[in-house]
Amino acid sequence: MTTRFMLCSFKTCPWVQRAAIVLRAKEVPYDITYIDRDHRPDWFLRISPHSKVPVLQIDGKEALFESNAIAEYLEETAAPRLHPEDPLARARNRAWTDYVPTFAEAISETAYANSEQEFAAQAEKMAGPFGKLEEALGKRGNAGPYFNGPKFSLVDAAYAPFLQRYTFMDRLKPLGMIEKFPRLAAWRDALLATAAVKASTVANIEAVWQENLILRKRWLAQLVSKSVLGASAAA
Repeated sequence: MTTRFMLCSFKTCPWVQRAAIVLRAKEVPYDITYIDRDHRPDWFLRISPHSKVPVLQIDGKEALFESNAIAEYLEETAAPRLHPEDPLARARNRAWTDYVPTFAEAISETAYANSEQEFAAQAEKMAGPFGKLEEALGKRGNAGPYFNGPKFSLVDAAYAPFLQRYTFMDRLKPLGMIEKFPRLAAWRDALLATAAVKASTVANIEAVWQENLILRKRWLAQLVSKSVLGASAAA
């Protein structure tokens, strides 16, 4: 019997996107339900202890929360294997996956800054996490294009959504940041060109992300083109 999966999401949530990337990379069929973040339904609150997404419902009976737990469950239950076979490499991947919140926070706090001054100050802080990843990518002992080499892995799925969000932000306000880290830039380019990543969001994700900046009244929102938002509303 085929297992039925339902992924609960907000349209712009990068943590849900991480789970969706793993599902896509493993070619696991799934449905997706979008939750209104301002009016979270009771059924969702019952299965999400933190009242957050993602939640993966399994056959309408079980529900997993937290993107890392979902990714590891899928790794154990669905082929192909995305973790490295070597135990040390696998542990190293898990360690760098645990670094994702630090990396994500640096990008998110910049994107959602409330003023130009705050934006500039937060943008400078991205150099630290970016440098750590640049160093890690340099120690892989391979030429890429992914974290471990030619094979896409769970650590790639974990970073892809946040490198995509950085790219969205960089197109609104060019920062000249990632260009200082050529390995990270090349990794970003490879991830965003990967089929599983491209298929992991709504089709107009960049415009929807920009709409969210406006709804949350962030400083970066003033740089959003009205023509882009019009296209988003029509989609």
